[in-house]
Amino acid sequence: MFVTHLECSLTGERYPAGQVHNLSRAGKPLLVRYDLAAVRGAMTREALAERAPGMWKWRELLPLPDGAEPVSLGEIETPLLPLIETAAFHGASQLLVKDEGRLPTGSFKARGLAMAISMARQFGIDRVALPTNGNAGAALAAYAAAAGMGATVICPAETPAINVTETAAYGADVYVADGQIDECGRLVGEGATAGRWFDCSTLKEPYRIEGKKVMGLELAEQLGWRLPDAIFYPTGGGTGLIGMWKAFAELEAIGLIGPERPRMFAVQAEGCAPIVRAWEKGDEFAERWEGAATAATGIRVPKAVGDFLILRAVRESGGAAIAVEEGAIAAAVQDVAEMDGLLLCPEGGAVLAGWRAALERELVGRDERVVLFNCAAGNKYPLPDRAERIRLAEVNGAELRPRGLSPIVRAGTSAPRR
Repeated sequence: MFVTHLECSLTGERYPAGQVHNLSRAGKPLLVRYDLAAVRGAMTREALAERAPGMWKWRELLPLPDGAEPVSLGEIETPLLPLIETAAFHGASQLLVKDEGRLPTGSFKARGLAMAISMARQFGIDRVALPTNGNAGAALAAYAAAAGMGATVICPAETPAINVTETAAYGADVYVADGQIDECGRLVGEGATAGRWFDCSTLKEPYRIEGKKVMGLELAEQLGWRLPDAIFYPTGGGTGLIGMWKAFAELEAIGLIGPERPRMFAVQAEGCAPIVRAWEKGDEFAERWEGAATAATGIRVPKAVGDFLILRAVRESGGAAIAVEEGAIAAAVQDVAEMDGLLLCPEGGAVLAGWRAALERELVGRDERVVLFNCAAGNKYPLPDRAERIRLAEVNGAELRPRGLSPIVRAGTSAPRR
């Protein structure tokens, strides 16, 4: 293991590795630090190319002790897919989606919780808990079940039903509460203080970020060790954005990439945009957003514990924080499904809408290579019912008129785009 210590992300105060930690004494996230000079000698491009793909090939930059088996459900290397038709519609040519919906439990939450639960098992923890708007709860419950741990999950009432039932299916104790996710987090914190469980909330333990940063490690290798011009990321708690920014610094330190960095765009919904407001005001920390509301539940986070780390990454990279309206989110999901055959989750739709807004504001060029993050499988979310009901006894096939296909498409030809 190459871990040297943990470090307060605000004050720099050091904490010993090999001990159970939550937040620092300053109440801020702890970051894992490595002996990067030693990692440089062990992790080369050639060595990585010979390893089986997946999250655990990056073991020198992960905190799991040597010889310890991870709690794994098969965390694959997620594909990087071109949105050819969507890009062409906007006069762009290099628009890519990293589709995190292919991971266990259907979302990128699997990365962080696989790492957090693996470390919790090493420390002998037998019950874990967190608040969730959806996918984190399912991931916690699944990995806890695989590790033989108990799990408690507290969800706001607006959490999609499929997320609540999925979480319960893995055997977790699930509570649905009125209020927002940070208010549910208060209950988790109180239970942790009382000794009922270990708090695995976003950035309130040090290891979820280490799992999430693998998105950035994978991305660098998939793009031939040249990072994209811009990354658009759906931002609630912001663990993945913070983690990728950390990953890029580590990759440069061990010589796998140069100093170039993508511009980081934090995308939020207009109904819950505390990071956007703080970025526009030039604030270091974000005030709590009252009355948070958006169909993209994964980014409905009124107050993020790592707010200053998100803002720091956005500013250091020359990026921006962008808020998008609900109609733009829904339209983006539908457009990509119809044009490129990829069903984005609402948060992924928000990211595409954010890229469209950035194009209009000339924050990103149409010839730049851009990566959008789709954080979950789109079919885990409620979808509009657009089917027409018919009675078989009253119609025949010749009477059914295809939408958007004129002239008739015959076998061996391609359907024109509408």
